[in-house]
Amino acid sequence: MTKVAETFSVDGYPRESAKAVPGAVAELRGVSKSYGDVQAVRHFDLAIAPGEFLSFLGPSGCGKTTALRMLAGFEAPSAGTVLIDGKDVSGLAAYQRPVNMVFQSYALFPHLTVGQNIAYGLKQQRPKLPLAGINDKVQRVLETVRLADFKDRRIWEMSGGQQQRVALARAIVNEPKLLLLDEPLAALDRKLRKEMQIELQDLQRQLGITFVLVTHDQEEALSLSDRICVMRAGEIVQVGTPRELYDQPKSRYVADFVGTSNFFDGKIIAVNGGTGQISLSDGRSYRAFLSDAIPVGETACVSVRPEQIRMSDTQSSEALEVTIQNRIFLGEHTEYLVRHARLGNIAVMAPRQSDGRLDTLQKGDTAWVHWNPEAALILRND
Repeated sequence: MTKVAETFSVDGYPRESAKAVPGAVAELRGVSKSYGDVQAVRHFDLAIAPGEFLSFLGPSGCGKTTALRMLAGFEAPSAGTVLIDGKDVSGLAAYQRPVNMVFQSYALFPHLTVGQNIAYGLKQQRPKLPLAGINDKVQRVLETVRLADFKDRRIWEMSGGQQQRVALARAIVNEPKLLLLDEPLAALDRKLRKEMQIELQDLQRQLGITFVLVTHDQEEALSLSDRICVMRAGEIVQVGTPRELYDQPKSRYVADFVGTSNFFDGKIIAVNGGTGQISLSDGRSYRAFLSDAIPVGETACVSVRPEQIRMSDTQSSEALEVTIQNRIFLGEHTEYLVRHARLGNIAVMAPRQSDGRLDTLQKGDTAWVHWNPEAALILRND
């Protein structure tokens, strides 16, 4: 999959414009959507490759569901073009597009059985499909979602996870080019949501259908997606693989939204190729990789992930002295919140150690933390 991107600024927000991917199954070209004076989506350019699992990730109100609904045909763009298989579908209704959608509420018919829910869309097709063909398709898709013995079960007799599978089955039985998912796991408890994430990923690989997911759950997006489109204020901020967004965020906003990070404000004092020297409020200067071209003298921040910070109960020349504010034991690791006199609070994720020395640290105790320059990234403060 090839993508050419360019970054520029619109209304003060950096955004990325993705040019057409050859053979893209769907594209949003220059798409905007306004509701009166409110711009829900602005200057949206994105190409979706066949067979990929793409996620729209962002906070509530960032426009991700509006973008999904324009792909589905439930909303018409105020400007720009929506294409599926290279054809302009901007003026086509939802039922005229090769697209199916799974809603957060599942939107199943409570008065119909599982099999009748799944068959509903097939029965609306014209020309009509023979009943034997419909029954065969329903049975095959029930086997795909592991509900082969539930065809005659009533919807209200199904658990939340089973209802989610029924909604998926009803969507994929029509063999759509795009399967759109609007936070389909939000109503499930944490354990079941984890299980369904694995099932969703397995199902997508098995079917080869392009999945487009809307979520505000960063963990969900990271675990499921081939690519993630991070959004803010109706615009695309950055598009990339989960690893690219986690390891190489282009801004503080992306680093903060994708995973957890520590941010230390400072000023650039030197630049050498892809690295920079930044002076922080503790009076020290630190070397780190530059996420983008940032000139000398500009304010910026250093981003360091909690798992990249090493903590010790013994002093060393490179380490910063901190005070333990809180600790949360989570089995395989412990999360600490520590405070430096000038840098402020620092989150640390410490793996479980065989000697257990860190386990004795309690609130109010003194410790020392440090990180390698390779683990830090200098970002723009936006």
